[in-house]
Amino acid sequence: MSEKVFLTHEGFEKLKEKLKNLKGKKRREIANALESARLLGDISENAEYDSAKQAQGINEGRIMELEDKLARGQIIDDKNISKDKAYVGATLKLRDADSGEDITYKLVSEDEADFAQGKISISSPVGNALLGKKKGELVNIRIPAGTLKYKIVNISR
Repeated sequence: MSEKVFLTHEGFEKLKEKLKNLKGKKRREIANALESARLLGDISENAEYDSAKQAQGINEGRIMELEDKLARGQIIDDKNISKDKAYVGATLKLRDADSGEDITYKLVSEDEADFAQGKISISSPVGNALLGKKKGELVNIRIPAGTLKYKIVNISR
């Protein structure tokens, strides 16, 4: 049995939109590129055709991957999750124990992670270490560059 893919509602919808784009617009673009390449003549030595076929394979692989993730996807319903612990979908306000600087992260699935938006994956070292922790808890997180020390100041949904 395959592992479940935990997603926020927002992340699930984004994956559905990506899949729709790959199946629609992207497939049409690739089909047009293949047709244009065929019109250039002999496809056995046609770099444009080879490139379009490669793009087609990559696109179809990505479609299969997204369909699989959506099929295994389990949307996290934060109504049924304890609000006193950090889980997927929770927004954590952390205080760096060394510098005193506050940092805010939202714990999300790997597919939703976007560090620039403060969304970190639960499979990352930091995200994984924060899972299940409570407000007020001090967390030491080993990363390749050393150890991070955070105090969980607040947990919200």
